[in-house]
Amino acid sequence: MRWYMALAVLCLSGCSVGHYEYSREAAQRVDMTVTGIPTVLGIGTLGTTIPLTPEYSLTAAHVAKFSLYRVKAWHPECDLAVVYHKNSLPRRSPTFRNSHIGDRVNLYGYSFISAMPVASSGKNLINTQLANSWNKPGCVVVAADAGVVKGMSGGAVYNASDDTLAGVIVGYSSEIEDNKSGKTLYRDVALYVPYARFQAWLTDVVKS
Repeated sequence: MRWYMALAVLCLSGCSVGHYEYSREAAQRVDMTVTGIPTVLGIGTLGTTIPLTPEYSLTAAHVAKFSLYRVKAWHPECDLAVVYHKNSLPRRSPTFRNSHIGDRVNLYGYSFISAMPVASSGKNLINTQLANSWNKPGCVVVAADAGVVKGMSGGAVYNASDDTLAGVIVGYSSEIEDNKSGKTLYRDVALYVPYARFQAWLTDVVKS
């Protein structure tokens, strides 16, 4: 299997790629969190969390790091964290299933620009590496041709075919290059950590 390197920009520090739009469905699947990162207006920026249980939510580690929520556990390799959060019921708990290259996926999160729930759709393109301080080399992520806007980090990626949760949004990349030839393979892609990378960790964290 060949691996590729992504030159990525995190959603919290970038702007957006691709098409996304307001979604009432997104508000049923994810929550918005205000982080403690100050802006020029003196207010925090936004991130997204995924309700798991009445007590816990899943999000990106770079969102959890600066959010007002207490962290229960950090993933040892990937940009992921479980935080304590009182999630109101009734609310369906997500069913997880790993996705595959070529599968259609739907992304849900909150826009920093509008503070509104947004969604996008696309297809899984390739497994790649995400080069930043939040992901170790062993954490392979998936690139998809779906839209992402600043604030969607920590949001949910769902399999379009059966509405199962496939992963967690961690950023985007302006381009994906072949690590050997340097040839650009894809441009403006969403990046997410697939369920296969955190399945065992998440099971242990929620049960503990």
